Amino acid sequence: MPKALIVRGGWEGHRPVEATDLFRPFLVAGGFEVQVSDSPEIYADAAVMAATDLVVQCVTMSSIERDALDGLRAAVAAGTGFAGWHGGIADSFRASSDYLQLVGGQFATHPGKDPAARCGDETDNFLPHTVTFTPAGREHPITAGLDDFELTTEQYWVLHDDLIDVLAETTHPVRPWHPWQREVTSPAVWTRQWGRGRIFVATPGHSLDVLRQTTVRTVIERGMLWASRTASGS
Repeated sequence: MPKALIVRGGWEGHRPVEATDLFRPFLVAGGFEVQVSDSPEIYADAAVMAATDLVVQCVTMSSIERDALDGLRAAVAAGTGFAGWHGGIADSFRASSDYLQLVGGQFATHPGKDPAARCGDETDNFLPHTVTFTPAGREHPITAGLDDFELTTEQYWVLHDDLIDVLAETTHPVRPWHPWQREVTSPAVWTRQWGRGRIFVATPGHSLDVLRQTTVRTVIERGMLWASRTASGS
């Protein structure tokens, strides 16, 4: 029986418990034995990590100790899959450059509405935008057969490197109240090979309704399976 480890915590605004609970039944139905930890310190347990085929992380911001980070990096390099969505993986452990290198992309901002239209809550950063699958994404097992889709939620602006394989992207337009002078395209779904391990990241997922959106949920479910050691044969 493959083993999945759900690690959740950090900023409560991303509902780490409720969000991961959405996907736990899918993993169980897929034959995974699922363990849940409320702290990334479990990554320092070499025996647990060696036996884990898939880590699903939902920890926004927060911090990580050196031994835990070393344990995560070593496990992924040895074949443990690493998967997550939104700030739970792309905005985790901001002070750790080694974590950022592992994931390959880091949340920078989510541009907001026209200041005249803002009301002072999280919806100030909810913008209508399109998530477009790349040519590689149209052939990848995570995203093949899916159509481009529209969301009205946070649109992540991501800083990233060239080692990621981008399966979907989203473009930030030029608006009069923003300081940039040309459109900026950010990855919205990507994969990454790290040693013998596979990494999967989807940036949509700010709220439970976004995670329940059919295409978002399908991408995340497929991404977790793809990243798992069982699927990769690593």
